[in-house]
Amino acid sequence: MRPTAENARGIVDASRYLVLATADEEGRPWSTPVYFAHVGCREFFWVSSPDAVHSRNIAVRPEVGIAAFDSSAEIGTGQGVYMSAVAAEIVEGAEGALEVFSRRSLGHGGRVWTLDDVRGDSGMRLYRAVAGTHSMLAKDGRPDHRVPVDPG
Repeated sequence: MRPTAENARGIVDASRYLVLATADEEGRPWSTPVYFAHVGCREFFWVSSPDAVHSRNIAVRPEVGIAAFDSSAEIGTGQGVYMSAVAAEIVEGAEGALEVFSRRSLGHGGRVWTLDDVRGDSGMRLYRAVAGTHSMLAKDGRPDHRVPVDPG
């Protein structure tokens, strides 16, 4: 699959989970898959416990890496979208993000999420990452040769 904006959008749209790469304040890496929704392949939303390692890492170091890919692709044929982003818990104005998240959740057989689900004693919070860069593998025979793409 060639690294084009259309292919990048297709990968993100088809993926239910993204891999979120975080680091703690000492720089120790941590990665975890999270179910997500997105707007325009730039804004990504997920729900997690604030006690999860990745959530605690985001609280002290908001710079994250994101990868979306098809894990069922045949060996040597896979392609992914790699992003650098800045993430944070959404504290105010979560209604629009919850609408986006709920719409995708319903489309995948999930449920509608409300403010009560991500506030107070619920144990869950809503997070947002805004991607600054996107890239895909060039597939030109050079190892890990990534080229920029703009899925916007």
